[in-house]
Amino acid sequence: MTPLDPRFVTMQRELARYVTALVALGLLVGLPLSLGVRRWYWWLPIWLVATVVSGWWFYRWPAIEYQHTRYALAEDGIEIHRGVVWREVVNVPRSRVQHTDVSQGPLERKHSLGRLVIYTAGTADSKVELPGLDHRTALSLRDQLLPRQATDAV
Repeated sequence: MTPLDPRFVTMQRELARYVTALVALGLLVGLPLSLGVRRWYWWLPIWLVATVVSGWWFYRWPAIEYQHTRYALAEDGIEIHRGVVWREVVNVPRSRVQHTDVSQGPLERKHSLGRLVIYTAGTADSKVELPGLDHRTALSLRDQLLPRQATDAV
């Protein structure tokens, strides 16, 4: 089984900093306004604890997720193991692959990472994503997962 690229943890932690800052700002402004508290400074200790706990959790979670996500490319397809609390194993046979994509968001592009997206025939798990891959690795996997025989009529 192959792990994700270690830069995935760094990218997820950067994203976590942005999310923590937005949540902290929202709580700092929204909590006193929504509760109608005249002396809003009484809520500062609660805000501080919530911000520190969520910041710590968002910092720690990417490393835990990284440890529990693996993939293996075989002759007949790809198998992906993921999940921390609810674990799942997704096996995508090469014969079911309709097409594949590699996508990058702004943070993924900054860290030279990519997300492999596999579209399959059927309804259950018809779109399988594998984030946290080196961009070149994702491109290589994309090409390797295409069916061996060209049966497209176009």
